[in-house]
Amino acid sequence: MNNDFRERRQKSYTTLRMVYDFTMAGLILAMGIILLFGNKFGLPLIDSIEDNMRYGFGGLCILYGGFRLYRGIKHDY
Repeated sequence: MNNDFRERRQKSYTTLRMVYDFTMAGLILAMGIILLFGNKFGLPLIDSIEDNMRYGFGGLCILYGGFRLYRGIKHDY
């Protein structure tokens, strides 16, 4: 009975982490895309940021979002 509780708890934790990783990956990837292509969307706030800073941070967001997506797919917790 105790092992069944531990297995259900581990499965619940794995599912929660997988959903969390996918959600965070989507948000971070969206932020990276907005930063990289914000001037094409006509967003004045994004357009006011210096280009080097915008492209650098947008690239980092894309890389980290890809890593979170990879972790969500792999789900080896």
